[in-house]
Amino acid sequence: MSFDTVLIANRGAIACRIIRTLRIMGIRSVAVFSDADEASRHVAEADIAIRIGAGPAGESYLDTARILAAAQETSAQAIHPGYGFLSENADFAEACAAAGIVFIGPAPDNIRAFGLKHSARALAEAEGVPLAPGTGLLSDAEAAVTAAARIGYPVMLKATAGGGGIGMRVCHDEAAVRDGYATVARLGAGNFGDAGLFLERYVPRARHVEVQIFGDGAGRVVALGERDCSLQRRNQKVIEEAPAPNLPDAIRNALTDAAIRLGAAARYRSAGTVEFLYDAERQDWFFLEVNTRLQVEHGVTEEVTGIDLVEWMIRGAAGDYAFLDTPVPPPSGWSIQARLYAEDPAIDFRPASGTLTEASFPGDARIETWVESGSIVSPFYDPMLAKLIVRADTRAAAVAAMQAALDDTLFAGIETNVRWLRDVARSADFVSGDVSTRSLEAVDHFPRSLSVLSSGTLTTVQDYPGRIGLWDIGVPPSGPMDARAFRLGNALLGNDPGAAGLEVTATGPTLKFNTDTRICLTGADFGATLDGATVARNQPLAISAGQTLALGRVGGGGMRGYVLFAGGLDVPAYLGSGSTFDLGEFGGHGGRRLLVGDTLHLTGNAPAVIPGQRLVEQPVLGPDWTIRVLYGPHGAPDFFTPDDIATLLSADWRVHYNSNRTGVRLIGPKPHWARQDGGEAGLHPSNIHDNPYAIGAIDFTGDMPIILGPDGPSLGGFVCPFVVIAADLWKVGQLAPGDRIRFQDVSLAEAELASAVEEGIIDGRPAPISVLDPAPAPDPALAGNKCDAVLAEIEAEGRRPRILYRRQGDRNLLIEYGPITLDLELRLRVHAATSALAQLALAGIIDIVPGIRSFQVHYDGVGLREAALIDRLMAIEEDLGELDDFTIPSRIVHLPLSWDDPAIHQTIERYMAVVRDDAPWCPDNIEFIRRANGLDSADDVYRTVFDAHYLVYGLGDVYLGAPVATPIDPRHRLVTTKYNPARTWTPPNVVGIGGAYMCIYGMEGPGGYQLFGRTIQVWKTHHPTGAFTDGKPWLLRFFDQIRFFPVSHDELTEWRRDFPLGRRTIEIEETEFRLADYRAFLAENAASIEAFETQRNAAFAAERAEWERRGEFDRVASLTEDAIDAPAEAITLPDGAELVEAPFGGSVWKLLKASGDPVEAGETIAILEAMKTEFPVTSPATGTIAALYVAERQSVTPGAPMLALVRA
Repeated sequence: MSFDTVLIANRGAIACRIIRTLRIMGIRSVAVFSDADEASRHVAEADIAIRIGAGPAGESYLDTARILAAAQETSAQAIHPGYGFLSENADFAEACAAAGIVFIGPAPDNIRAFGLKHSARALAEAEGVPLAPGTGLLSDAEAAVTAAARIGYPVMLKATAGGGGIGMRVCHDEAAVRDGYATVARLGAGNFGDAGLFLERYVPRARHVEVQIFGDGAGRVVALGERDCSLQRRNQKVIEEAPAPNLPDAIRNALTDAAIRLGAAARYRSAGTVEFLYDAERQDWFFLEVNTRLQVEHGVTEEVTGIDLVEWMIRGAAGDYAFLDTPVPPPSGWSIQARLYAEDPAIDFRPASGTLTEASFPGDARIETWVESGSIVSPFYDPMLAKLIVRADTRAAAVAAMQAALDDTLFAGIETNVRWLRDVARSADFVSGDVSTRSLEAVDHFPRSLSVLSSGTLTTVQDYPGRIGLWDIGVPPSGPMDARAFRLGNALLGNDPGAAGLEVTATGPTLKFNTDTRICLTGADFGATLDGATVARNQPLAISAGQTLALGRVGGGGMRGYVLFAGGLDVPAYLGSGSTFDLGEFGGHGGRRLLVGDTLHLTGNAPAVIPGQRLVEQPVLGPDWTIRVLYGPHGAPDFFTPDDIATLLSADWRVHYNSNRTGVRLIGPKPHWARQDGGEAGLHPSNIHDNPYAIGAIDFTGDMPIILGPDGPSLGGFVCPFVVIAADLWKVGQLAPGDRIRFQDVSLAEAELASAVEEGIIDGRPAPISVLDPAPAPDPALAGNKCDAVLAEIEAEGRRPRILYRRQGDRNLLIEYGPITLDLELRLRVHAATSALAQLALAGIIDIVPGIRSFQVHYDGVGLREAALIDRLMAIEEDLGELDDFTIPSRIVHLPLSWDDPAIHQTIERYMAVVRDDAPWCPDNIEFIRRANGLDSADDVYRTVFDAHYLVYGLGDVYLGAPVATPIDPRHRLVTTKYNPARTWTPPNVVGIGGAYMCIYGMEGPGGYQLFGRTIQVWKTHHPTGAFTDGKPWLLRFFDQIRFFPVSHDELTEWRRDFPLGRRTIEIEETEFRLADYRAFLAENAASIEAFETQRNAAFAAERAEWERRGEFDRVASLTEDAIDAPAEAITLPDGAELVEAPFGGSVWKLLKASGDPVEAGETIAILEAMKTEFPVTSPATGTIAALYVAERQSVTPGAPMLALVRA
């Protein structure tokens, strides 16, 4: 008999291990998985993967009926159970046989005989194998107490069906036996289905030695050497090795002989392990138990014997035991294994779960794992992440190899035991080989870490300057929003300028330090205390291990504070930076804001030289600000009226509560606008064809301006009349709700001087003037012409369009081509110019970012200045000439699309509940698209979308490689306007139209496109392989042609599960796009194109007229009005009640409690939506809600009354 298909009834590292051997043997593998494991490695590596249930093991990996059904569904002839779960379940082995499926493992009789420890002891006694003084099955706790007195304390209370360290307790006295009896019985019943218990002598400094056996079920049994598993923590093995060190040959031979006798007597079949307790002081040994399965530590035996135990098990299960005819080779060399767990040694080895943002292993060790960067560690299962196995000729060499391998193993995102294992591998007992089950108690571990006791509103890891150089594909820089304060803290500590620290927003965290270090607090005042004593900002502070730093609510002005650490935080770089991009779920710690229970590690790079004391003047942080700006790129008279520009500079703007790292919203006068609408780009006069943004741009999204922040989008379709100068960007990070802003127009020369002054402040150098004054008087000699938004121009000539060079702050230049129309030839011109500029490799260029009819050059202002850059760009245009023809590589990328997917309805419903329910596009975006384009039915929209070839003009329109694309054929170009106000939430990979463009959302976040479907992932943060080429996490390229093909929602669900794992592939056709062919196509179809556009434009105009008639534009304006100046209503607090206030400004999305409801301490009472994110408001104590002062959809300001609580 032979197998062609084998199902693995397991998960994790052992499932991957078995799949590897099956692949070598040419046998098809079937993986089973729970919902929690749908993206796990074993699912990706298997030939077939079958879902078997929900996350809990009882609903999946222990569901024998579902596993057997999966085996029958896939025609599997055999099941390998791995270890754990059903591997030692005799009933499951019999159920396999009853279903005609081979169980790869011992016979059911073997499992029963050895699986119950009391019967195993009886078998051992019958074969003359020494037993530790103990008992058979105990009847109750009284019997246990009596037996313990006879055996002598200490004793070990064991579950008869236990294993893997579960169901065992050391008892030193009668009280411990009584207390432990019920607990161990419950563990045995809960984990193994058997509550039986027995007792045996406990040897305090025992060694745990086991012998690997293999039998043919007919009495022939061989031993494959022994392993030492003495290094245990709470009876759970940590480090194992083969052979056992410092074991006398006589003892080794006796253990081996006893294991073979015992296996032969039981007619043992397949792999098993006989475990012994060795008392080195007495040179005495006892039988412990037999594990009737493949052991976790089987790899070290394989390393010293050269035998594949999994292959032996599979061959034996098929009836082939020919390999036993050859003598087992004696062990050669030395092998050591360390188990890597998701657990926190600093907090009593508490299991950890979450996303591993980094998992890196040494290349010269054997790694048995299921994790990689991006793996999600579930709380449902054993926390083992990997087994690290080394081999060498001698033990000393193996010990050194293990030490090096552990040093080269890196995890981040969740806490692991790898740092502790490094200490274990250097401990005296381990290095000498004089190990015992108590050796780990003596290991000294001093983590350079801090524990997060409370997390604050929005505390993230940032570094400077952040993630630069990827603006062209929609990756924002992130980094500190107040870079001055952040950099100043690092300078005061003597750190590298880019050392990672914490940014704190609105309310701060509480941090317990597990090591001595130095820190510096900068930015806004959060009332910081160290062990209750107030601490100062802007000066280094010594911290001792065990101390607690607490930051409260921001006070005295400003919004953000910073905690910098000597040497910085130890976080992995993602795309070149450790900064957190919370929306994109990468960078920082775990790709997210901090949470209670997180552990942060410090680098070992604390500066050796401590800087001298510096007197730092703390700037006044609001509430009144003057922020300096440069005019451009979009001004009067083409977009704004001259009065609009004057008003922008003279008005007092107020900061909206819903401001965040993506941008700071402002409240102030509405522009009059120089245009009626945005033409093809949208119904609102603020709409333009997507162009690259600058950080600090004042971006008019409709009538409301937003100062774009470091987490903002790189592309967008809105005009920006001013950009905050680089020297004042730090102020944007400190703007708090309700603050007042006056913008001051300055010249480029003034901006450059301000930057030089800013560097002096950070470095502690004398500055020519003080910029701590919020409104420095401009120098008339430097003023120049401040109104030059357009710096240079090349007139149109022949096929070459007009070219405008627009100022975009003091660090960016925007180059714009032709009239404000959607013209593919303009995008090709952009590509030609940016390619030529990139080839020059000019020093000082940070990013080159293409838009639809423009591109942006981001430069440093030091190595490259504005005037020199313009000269270079104008020379490029002269060299390009008229572009009579142009050919570019273009791929046709076929993507599945679920039309009118349920995710769209969920998005719209939430928008209607949270933002507005009377928008013209509600409740049906597809109907709005139909109406705005003059189509007869929704089927026409469907047909147009699926017929189109969408050409990718830009990436990152809504972040992370999200394409902004338009159909090559103008007759497929559907036009809409975007949501206004925008959505605060959009699920990833929904697809919509905004203006004239189609976009696929790369991630969850805000948005405004009119949605019509959902597709697969266009961004893969970790391990981009397959269609994600060249190791890049973005799927699409400029000038790809996207073709959608229809699938159902259920089919798309499978696509979205399998595509990131590489289990499904998409069709990609390599081709090219030629300008001459496109021109010929337009000429040939000119009449039908004109007819389509005429119909579409008429419908669009009619929609706009209807909006005017219904007062839609006024309605939108009213929605952006803020109630920040409205006086708070007086409240009367009920007797005995305390007030719970809003921790920050936002909108009440959900109220989960009503007046009179009981509430537990820490229970969520309400959910605020702010900063594009949901935040729970929790109860400070157990009690009763006495009164509510807010309602759903109501806006609240920081400190606003939310409810009254009467403590229990």
